Amino acid sequence: MSFESDKRFNDFKHFPRGLRRSGEFTVAEADSLEKYGTAMLALYQGNLTPRDDIESAFLEQIKSGSAGSNPYAKVWFKYLKVIGPKRVHRLCTVAGGANEETGGGGFEGGSGGGSDESID
Repeated sequence: MSFESDKRFNDFKHFPRGLRRSGEFTVAEADSLEKYGTAMLALYQGNLTPRDDIESAFLEQIKSGSAGSNPYAKVWFKYLKVIGPKRVHRLCTVAGGANEETGGGGFEGGSGGGSDESID
């Protein structure tokens, strides 16, 4: 049988309440990850050699970056996407910007509209 493992897969670092309660996976995907995830991780990391054609196909698809119709590769790619770095979209630029060194357009105190010394 493919992806045999005596241990159930859990990733409490990324899913402290478990894979099923994370809200990221369907029940079938969570079942698949819990049953086969330990072997998938070992294959992915290179700690285990493929034992049959299904595991070999899984490993080839993981290396190529496309899951195709392999349900094991699909769920593994989804897992990697969920635990991967999150993209941050900003609506404004970071303070300082490109004009910081040239001094053009920056907000610097005391340079505009006169000073307190000229008021008598």
